[in-house]
Amino acid sequence: MGLFEDTGQTWMKDSGVPWDVRYRYFVKGWIDNWGYGPGNGQWGLQFLKECQAQGFLPAIQYYQLNGEPGGGEDQLLAKVRNTATMRSYFSDFKALMQRAKEFGKPVLVLVEADGFGLLQKQTQNDPHASAAVASTGLPELKGLPNTVAGWGLAFLQLRKAVGASNVILGIHISAWAGDGDLAHFSVTLPLQAEVTKVHAFLQPFGLAPNVTGSTWDVLVGDPLDRDAEFYRRTSKQDRWWDVSDSAPITSKSFNRYAEWLRLWNATSGKRWVLWQIPLGNSNHLNVDNTRNAPREGYQDNRPEYFFGPNGAAHRERFARSGVIALLFGKGEGRQSSYTNDVYKDGQLFMKSRAGAFLKAGGLAIPASGSPATGGGVTAPPPPVAMPTPAPAPTPAPAPAPAPPQAAEFQFESGIQGWKSWGPLIPGVSTTTTRAFAGSRSLEVKVAGAPKGMSKVYVPGASVPAGRTVSFRVWIPTGHRLSAFQPFVLQGEAGGWKWSGSWIAATSLKAGTWNTLTLQMPAGAVSPFQELGLEIFTEASWKGSVFVDSVSW
Repeated sequence: MGLFEDTGQTWMKDSGVPWDVRYRYFVKGWIDNWGYGPGNGQWGLQFLKECQAQGFLPAIQYYQLNGEPGGGEDQLLAKVRNTATMRSYFSDFKALMQRAKEFGKPVLVLVEADGFGLLQKQTQNDPHASAAVASTGLPELKGLPNTVAGWGLAFLQLRKAVGASNVILGIHISAWAGDGDLAHFSVTLPLQAEVTKVHAFLQPFGLAPNVTGSTWDVLVGDPLDRDAEFYRRTSKQDRWWDVSDSAPITSKSFNRYAEWLRLWNATSGKRWVLWQIPLGNSNHLNVDNTRNAPREGYQDNRPEYFFGPNGAAHRERFARSGVIALLFGKGEGRQSSYTNDVYKDGQLFMKSRAGAFLKAGGLAIPASGSPATGGGVTAPPPPVAMPTPAPAPTPAPAPAPAPPQAAEFQFESGIQGWKSWGPLIPGVSTTTTRAFAGSRSLEVKVAGAPKGMSKVYVPGASVPAGRTVSFRVWIPTGHRLSAFQPFVLQGEAGGWKWSGSWIAATSLKAGTWNTLTLQMPAGAVSPFQELGLEIFTEASWKGSVFVDSVSW
């Protein structure tokens, strides 16, 4: 659960509600604070730090393409074909990845709202239409196709090239990208056929396995960008949804939208983040919100759908459809806001209703299955700091101890060049406390920092392409670890390709040695920039993890 809040504001922190996510737009000009700062993205880093200081996961709606020179939404295809524009555009995104890596904690980046849908329309469903990607001359993009699909891959490639593994990337899916607006107007169009069509277009953008070695982490959708009554009064458009639990799928309803989400989840294997959800409720005055009086703004029924009398069942319905996050915020200045959404009982609606939901612990989403009867969700949600989750393999039984020389890294004579990165792990050392083979292992002390991700790695390792690397890992009982991920980051000769294999901590056995494996990609080029193990925690925790006998 999260809200939009601008830089410098503190309402969320002062509300006393344990909100999870704080988001804002990054538009053209963010890179140098619109001329008032250095051109290296420091303004963006300050927003990330501000969110962290207030206790929130920072989220960014990266909405820069519309502000690039050359026109508005109707000219997006022309812009992505302009080499100079794309060189500057991708340089800015690279800077964002660099600042996010410097931040070192989880960051959610939602990429180009509506941009992918507009490109589908403007290319007439052709993902191979020309675009400026490798031709920009940026070395990180060398080898990517100069197509609109390559344009989508560039975001994944830049994250990996920079090594910003703490960034979660979301691709925006528009309900109108196919033959009609499935959510508001074209309610008789069959949903699966439209989902299949748009998914086929976006697969080469990074929804399917690709040359970057990673895929988009989550799908992103916005149920509506303004309050429904605002559309009725200003544009004579009916964008209200039927809240009835018996509403047919062929109606303008929450049921239809939830089914569309479910089909996308089943087709793509990705979970959903819904953002910019309107904040209007039935007690608003249907007037422009000047933020000077309670109840200003326009009516909508989305907050009451999720947090009204039947809210628990509705939240579970959307969770079964693949939704893992609801982020509320007004998409235009005159809309309703959470700061003056006084309800019929005199309380601020979101603060009181969503606040009670969060204070009660929220809705637990299991790694598989469903939080309620009536269906299951296709893919497990990514851990909060995990940008490229993969299905968790079943750990192999620990093999019989081997002599130290059987492993390339056995830590008998020292740390063998291994390093640590991130706030969770202050350093590594060898110890005789535990050993898988021989008498020593690498002790990784987790220092009790807030939940997140850090890693241990060794630079310069050489592993033949296609070989399987095994990491022997010992974890203690009572830990607060959520996941591990063996990974490899190739160097310049390997195109800075990153590969990982995410493993849930719940699938490992505490108090003994576990074997975690990672298969080297075909064509992997040694020596590597990094070979190592990412470690994720679900809460603040102090303890030690031991690594030994890294072999292939």
